[in-house]
Amino acid sequence: MEVVLIKAAQLILSLSILVIIHEFGHFVLARVFKTRVEKFYLFFDPWFSLFKVKKGDTEYGIGWLPLGGYVKISGMIDESMDKEAMKLPPQPYEFRAKKSWQRLLIMIGGVVMNFLLAFIIYIGILYAWGEQYLPTANVKYGIEVDSIGQSLGLQNGDKILSVGHKKVENFFQIIPTVILDNASNVQVERNGQQVDVQIPEAEFAQLIKSSKEVISCRIPFDYKILGIAKNSAAQQAGLMEGDQILGMNNQKYEFNDQFKSALKDSVGKTVALNVLRNNQELTVPLTVPKTGLLGIQLGTDITKIFEWNTTQYGLLESIPAGINRGITTLQNYLKQFRLIFSPKTKAYESLGGFIAIGNIFPGMWNWYSFWNMTALLSIILGVMNLLPIPALDGGHVMFLLFEMITGRKPNDKFLEYAQIAGMVLLLSLVLYANGNDVFKHWGDFLNLFK
Repeated sequence: MEVVLIKAAQLILSLSILVIIHEFGHFVLARVFKTRVEKFYLFFDPWFSLFKVKKGDTEYGIGWLPLGGYVKISGMIDESMDKEAMKLPPQPYEFRAKKSWQRLLIMIGGVVMNFLLAFIIYIGILYAWGEQYLPTANVKYGIEVDSIGQSLGLQNGDKILSVGHKKVENFFQIIPTVILDNASNVQVERNGQQVDVQIPEAEFAQLIKSSKEVISCRIPFDYKILGIAKNSAAQQAGLMEGDQILGMNNQKYEFNDQFKSALKDSVGKTVALNVLRNNQELTVPLTVPKTGLLGIQLGTDITKIFEWNTTQYGLLESIPAGINRGITTLQNYLKQFRLIFSPKTKAYESLGGFIAIGNIFPGMWNWYSFWNMTALLSIILGVMNLLPIPALDGGHVMFLLFEMITGRKPNDKFLEYAQIAGMVLLLSLVLYANGNDVFKHWGDFLNLFK
């Protein structure tokens, strides 16, 4: 439960920052062009607000529904659907009275601020923490693959050489590169030979939907127990924290995946674990559960096993590096849209809502991870708001560009109906995405109340 609360707190704080910055972009440009802003709210406030104060013409407040936020600009057809105000003659301070290019800048102000925020965060991250990654070439023992990795044709011990004949410098970008570049093959070194692994098209959708590590670093056998789950097979067998598992049935293992594989082959059987406890070797009988998992926490630290590349940046150096990281992140996110509409990937089945977003945050508070996730979400929010859907900034921009090109402004009644259609579409997408979350995590919900 504590992990859930920490993730939820990070999600709410991150989204609050993003919403305030986004709406501030609209607010500032509206003020630059002397357009009245009636409300500036964090979260939505149907029926009542938690806090509000009025300064000048603007009411600042915090709503009770934490699903975003908004600025209400006078003379603009938005989610407030204030039809009565739109029936009155336009006033000089209203949005509809401004020139089309001014209205366009006001509408894109929020998106611009989201992109700028992401770049600033990345600059700050590189300046404060630098950049660390594991070069693919330094994964000296090869990879460990799960069932999906095996279905792709990869094997434990393979050493990744390239994806689609292009080298991937960062090991943890291999699977994202396969997905985003729609790669059809991966080149590996297997038993001293170079092998071209063809990725089956039928397995690509499963790769997209997988929330687990498809590949990870293969590491030498190291089963020192740091923690034991309650009611687990390990606890029932009498294993203790600090125990070192040396092998099973007097069989030694070179790599962790070999031991995991032996456990799965022994499901339902009683095995003899060879354990080192207080410098004494013991034999501990254990019945392997159906999951093939012992329920233990290991202390393996891959940062001490492999040689990582670390780069520290000065303030001036971090600026171009941070901007470059922001641009790369933006390009990768844009590639994902191709996946959503591809029948091959069926990525739409993996769309998630607030639970999926919350799960990208770690279960413990970590400022490095928090700011990385916030920068990513800022880019996502910017891109999503540019979609040409009425009720989003992109929908308003679409109609403004039509007006600027043709010289004809869509009438208010049309804009009103378009706004309603856009809101219905967005609500449907929100319900679909969050419904996916509930369906996938229903068992987790039930466990929270046990």
